[in-house]
Amino acid sequence: MLWTIFVILVVLWLLGFSLNIGGGLIHTLLVIALIVFVYNLLTGRRS
Repeated sequence: MLWTIFVILVVLWLLGFSLNIGGGLIHTLLVIALIVFVYNLLTGRRS
């Protein structure tokens, strides 16, 4: 699930550079997704 969201945000981010859509919102969402991704990598999955 996290990987799917991450890939979608990266694609939207790259489209934002080429088509200038969404502006700061896409960049903000990408930064948030990156922080969550790094946090999950560092903490690992604990069950």
